[in-house]
Amino acid sequence: MRKVIGATFVTMDGVMQAPGGPEEDTSGGFRYGGWTVPYFDDMSGGAIDAVMREPFDLLLGRRTYDIFAAYWPFVDDSDIAERFNACIKYVATSSSEALTWKRTVRLQGNVVDAIRQLKESDGPNLLVQGSSVLYQTLLHEDLLDELTLLVFPIVLGTGKRLFGTGAVPAAFETVETRTSPNGVVISKYLRAGQVQTGSFAAEEPSRVELERRERMNLSR
Repeated sequence: MRKVIGATFVTMDGVMQAPGGPEEDTSGGFRYGGWTVPYFDDMSGGAIDAVMREPFDLLLGRRTYDIFAAYWPFVDDSDIAERFNACIKYVATSSSEALTWKRTVRLQGNVVDAIRQLKESDGPNLLVQGSSVLYQTLLHEDLLDELTLLVFPIVLGTGKRLFGTGAVPAAFETVETRTSPNGVVISKYLRAGQVQTGSFAAEEPSRVELERRERMNLSR
């Protein structure tokens, strides 16, 4: 069985749009493209290399596919380019436009069903890059098995975000975390069952607390 593995750059407020340059994705009037560049360092690059160390196929949304297909086939002397060009690219898209990058497969029919079938098939893990819309689907359908987040010390306040309101409640285990010299917090999470809750409330709530709870229940 294959795993779906995410690896993404995010700001402190969860924005993941156009991390690599001003022209990468200007949709919605986004004007902060390239926000990772001033903070990127060897440790940040090494974290991405580690994700790609094991064999993988790519799982992409259409916009990210178009960005990658216009860049990576034309890059020489790059390990990442070599890996991306050699692997299979599975693309979630409703567009009928041609997918011209070699070894690209359009996901047919229902995207969720297609991804579930891919997970059940033989082959390397499925690595998600970019693809904010696809992430919303993966999180809503509980299809994400592993996530590496590189959180950059910046707040943008606008832009496409990794987590939306439709994410299914899910617990993750933090298996690794470290901070780069430029302040990028790099953490790796594995899917780990259901959300568990507890309480720090007093065993015998005060009268004021009981009244507060009643008011809260009435306002629902």
